[in-house]
Amino acid sequence: MSFLSLFKKESTSKDVAKDRLKVVLIHDRSNISPSVMEKIREDIIKSISKYVDIDVESLNLEMAEVEDNGRRTALVANIPIKR
Repeated sequence: MSFLSLFKKESTSKDVAKDRLKVVLIHDRSNISPSVMEKIREDIIKSISKYVDIDVESLNLEMAEVEDNGRRTALVANIPIKR
């Protein structure tokens, strides 16, 4: 057990449920269907693979809510690069 873990707040089931609900609402408000998200994922893989080797299995796309003068939805991509 590390020293910093003593101060870390444990996630309660309430917190987990709240986070899941946020994700559902973000996806619902974005009006992007799962099939469109899959097409976006495929296009991102094709585009980036032209320049670098990426770990396709670990690629993660998600919708997130950004607050800057109002609520907006952002597409966030985490794309691991192979070395």
